[in-house]
Amino acid sequence: MQKTKTLLAIAVTMVMATGCSTLQTPETSSTHGKTAHSDIEQQALSESEKANQLFDELFLERAMQSPNFQTMLGIKKDQDKWDDISETGNEQFHQLNIEQLKRIQSSINPDALDPQTLLSYRLAVSSLENEIADYQWRLYNYPVNQMFGVHAQMPALLINQHQVTDKADAEAYIARLKAVTTYFDQLIDGLNVRAGKGILAPRFVYPHVIRDSKNILKGAPFEQGEAGTLLADFTRKVSALDLPKEEKQQLLAEAEKALVNHVRPAYEKLIVTLEKLESQSDDKDGVWKLPDGDAYYLNALNRTTTTELSADEIHELGLSEVARIQDEMRVIMKQVGFEDDLQAFYEFMRSDPQFYKPETEMGRQQYLNENIKFIADMNASLDQMFLTKPKARLQVKRVEAFREKSAGKAFYQRPSPDGSRPGMYYANLFQMKEMPTYQMEALAYHEGIPGHHMQQAISQELEDVPMFRKFGRYTAYIEGWGLYAEYIPKEMGFYQDPYSDFGRLAMEIWRACRLVVDTGIHSKRWTREQAIEYLALNTPNPRRDIEKAIERYIVMPSQATAYKVGMLKILKMREDAKKILGSEFDIREYHDVILKNGPLPLDVLQEQVSLWVTEKRG
Repeated sequence: MQKTKTLLAIAVTMVMATGCSTLQTPETSSTHGKTAHSDIEQQALSESEKANQLFDELFLERAMQSPNFQTMLGIKKDQDKWDDISETGNEQFHQLNIEQLKRIQSSINPDALDPQTLLSYRLAVSSLENEIADYQWRLYNYPVNQMFGVHAQMPALLINQHQVTDKADAEAYIARLKAVTTYFDQLIDGLNVRAGKGILAPRFVYPHVIRDSKNILKGAPFEQGEAGTLLADFTRKVSALDLPKEEKQQLLAEAEKALVNHVRPAYEKLIVTLEKLESQSDDKDGVWKLPDGDAYYLNALNRTTTTELSADEIHELGLSEVARIQDEMRVIMKQVGFEDDLQAFYEFMRSDPQFYKPETEMGRQQYLNENIKFIADMNASLDQMFLTKPKARLQVKRVEAFREKSAGKAFYQRPSPDGSRPGMYYANLFQMKEMPTYQMEALAYHEGIPGHHMQQAISQELEDVPMFRKFGRYTAYIEGWGLYAEYIPKEMGFYQDPYSDFGRLAMEIWRACRLVVDTGIHSKRWTREQAIEYLALNTPNPRRDIEKAIERYIVMPSQATAYKVGMLKILKMREDAKKILGSEFDIREYHDVILKNGPLPLDVLQEQVSLWVTEKRG
């Protein structure tokens, strides 16, 4: 079935074909006898059309600066290249932000915009202002760590997002393999610049990333045996092409040569650099250790939560939520007849074999199959709670072997806008003892439906907002919705198994504890071991799961605070609306308000809910 072209694809085609940097607004005709009111409406429409065209043009400009993002969008213009991650590239993108902000502010009259376009204007301006202000913190990250980084993202993008449907796509894949040399040189330069400023990942990070980098160099053509990760992927994709055998063999030979002559030396050079940096690193975990680290962390909290909450306020909120959720857990303990204390119940849930699939391929497939069923059952029940549903497909997939030892327990990858690639819910099945079945149901709802897949697919499929809003990255909104999506199935009659309902609470308390340990590590100077002990005391998760989580929070400061802050805001707005509207409150309409504007900062989301409540009353 032929895929319908997206607005983005059409716009890209127009820009590439014409070489124009602007898309012309159609002229409007005048009619005699118009009232002053209709003249104002026409003016607003004209200004809004102009604004939305500019927003999409600016989005395309940004996309054209990122070959990686283009691939995610299904655009093949620069699919033979990688992003420019050099300091020059960073400066160019910073200047683009400054120039785009000037263009928006100088060419759009916000007083003449319709409400939806005015919202887009406000979001565009504030987003650019934040990016420009945050340029001072551009080096305050760990671009290679156990959670993500070019060393893992490069092969993951080729495997999961670089589509090969013809010979040109295959040749672009090979070109990207060759371009890994420059890509990794830029990465290494960035790591060295950071090290010179005292910005080094903690020591525990390096063995993880060195191991994962070495994993890419296993198998043919790097050594004897079966094809390695990248050669196996390229071979599978080329084998499916409708090409003569000789052309396929030539492509495979070129890919092998690129892997040996470019990919292997790039990884070997990176590994040497990482080993050197490891010798310079220390065991201090919080960003308080960095120059102006406290200011950086407060800014990170404000950006992540889209609130003005301080580290102390977030810490206390976490402690309060942990106590509340533990009281609910004790109710379930009584329900299942467990007569010891909560710590003993945690140990029971941690260790009893009934809660874990076997460490076999059959056990792993059972886990995937049960997730598929949870999502299918939820999909059939969405009408209870939702008016708008996603069109994009969802696939449940195991995390690839080369990165499963380091990756998180589950994550989501959005679908391509043209529908050619489904949304992906990845489950990490490296060790089944870290994936308890009592959390499986809540995890499926969070990553799949009604969680990340539903929210991000609906956002992408919106027809009345500019492209930049469909891809908004407000973490408190996105992850707040994901955690809220674990809760609402309870109201729909799911979690019939009390152990599964305990799993929901276990995942919620995990996020409440994150408020405590993230601020503890980065503001209160907790050690890694101190944070691990807090999670071990207050959650039923396995020790290794806890260690990996704390290591994640260390390398991604503030990110973990988004979930609970966002969820609590969505629930608070819902309860306030219920009190005001009474019997007129419709949960399906409320969810439409949350989902049909795309991702928003929490204060702006509050405005949209308040507008809806006012309209319902009026």
